[in-house]
Amino acid sequence: MRTTGIIFADEKMLPQIKGDNAPDQVANVATMPGIVGSSLAMPDIHWGYGFPVGGVAAFDINEGVISPGGIGYDINCGVRLVRTDLELKDVQPRVKDLIDAIFINVPSGVGSEGKVRLSHGDLARVMREGANWAVEKGYGWKEDIERIEARGCLSDADPGLVSQKAATRGVPQLGSLGAGNHFLEVQRVDKIYAPEAGKALGIDHEGQITVMIHTGSRGFGHQIATDYIAEHERAVRKYNISLPDMQLACAPIGSKEGDSYWKAMCCAANFAWTNRQMIVHWVRQSFEKVLGTSADSMGMKIVYDVCHNIGKIEEHTVGGQKRKVVVHRKGATRAFPPNHPETPSMYKSVGQPVLIPGDMGSCSFVLVGLPGSMEYSFGSSCHGAGRAMSRTAATRKYRAADVERALREKGIYIKAASKAGIVEEAPGAYKNVEDVVRVAEGAGLTKIVARLVPIGVMKG
Repeated sequence: MRTTGIIFADEKMLPQIKGDNAPDQVANVATMPGIVGSSLAMPDIHWGYGFPVGGVAAFDINEGVISPGGIGYDINCGVRLVRTDLELKDVQPRVKDLIDAIFINVPSGVGSEGKVRLSHGDLARVMREGANWAVEKGYGWKEDIERIEARGCLSDADPGLVSQKAATRGVPQLGSLGAGNHFLEVQRVDKIYAPEAGKALGIDHEGQITVMIHTGSRGFGHQIATDYIAEHERAVRKYNISLPDMQLACAPIGSKEGDSYWKAMCCAANFAWTNRQMIVHWVRQSFEKVLGTSADSMGMKIVYDVCHNIGKIEEHTVGGQKRKVVVHRKGATRAFPPNHPETPSMYKSVGQPVLIPGDMGSCSFVLVGLPGSMEYSFGSSCHGAGRAMSRTAATRKYRAADVERALREKGIYIKAASKAGIVEEAPGAYKNVEDVVRVAEGAGLTKIVARLVPIGVMKG
């Protein structure tokens, strides 16, 4: 190990964390060339590919490496939250109709394809322009862009560095939710912990309706990761990099291999932001159809869009010195504090929104970044509840009918593309999200603003 490993947790969470050997992966990341500060893991940590899910690591821009496995297969998997002026009484009687309408408008499931047919030229524009392309084509409002991390576009994207296989997988999938842990929820605000921050975010009273969307770059990003993991395995030998686990395959940031992956990763990130933008547009249309009024009159504004499974070039103070680094966040999100240069202007006074989905049977949280995140975690926080058991174990333990029945008893309507999507994501398969956000707040990374409870769930 070239540095220390730090896991944000408390005594209550330790047995689960130690149970899947994810701490070994924290230690492995600490051996990588050019790592700056500590190898970190958020309280939602669990075993991943190379890096643990929940892992954060920063590498010096000149001396460090970039690792596709350290960013993940679903590049820019992320969460977007839409607030509304609607009340529970407006939506509860129509929640089944709403979820059914969204299910028709937003394709989901394994291998699902979007409704929009792209040419390869269109896809190249999506790769370069991100969410801006979608808004230009009428999928959303201009003001949406201001409420997306990085304004929905990383400018270093180079479509020429994306394989034909990745492009072929991406063309039919834009505008689809996918499967696995991806979901779309209609929620109610259950509790507000920080009213001033909530008001700034447009979440100002209990019973208010929100919509949360969790998806990423689909097969497009997965193929880019697959392509470059193979290339970086060759780069490890080329540059004589010693690693304890080949899943950490990497290349010097400034090398041909490192630079090519960075620019291809930016393409996948832009694809994911576009994907979520189109889904928001169809969600708004679904609400309009079912409730009979315009999305604008319902106040259906984006609160924010945060990404995880991504690398970002940032400047951080380490050991009293400012360093330019590439921060790898795999199952972790930015949590920039008030007045940070990249905190959106409308949130400067309260901090960047941090969106933490839980399991579909409990709750999700809205947080804001605190100054401690810059001191302790390279401006990062957790990204979700974190799995407590594998998908295979969940499939053995749960039955879809039982999960559906339990959700109905809680007043939650669910519609899924497959029974596998229900059992693999059963509430019992996840850690307690309340523990996760409590630890993040206790560590000074984020402040809890509001708790959201699902009333309708759409799963792949």
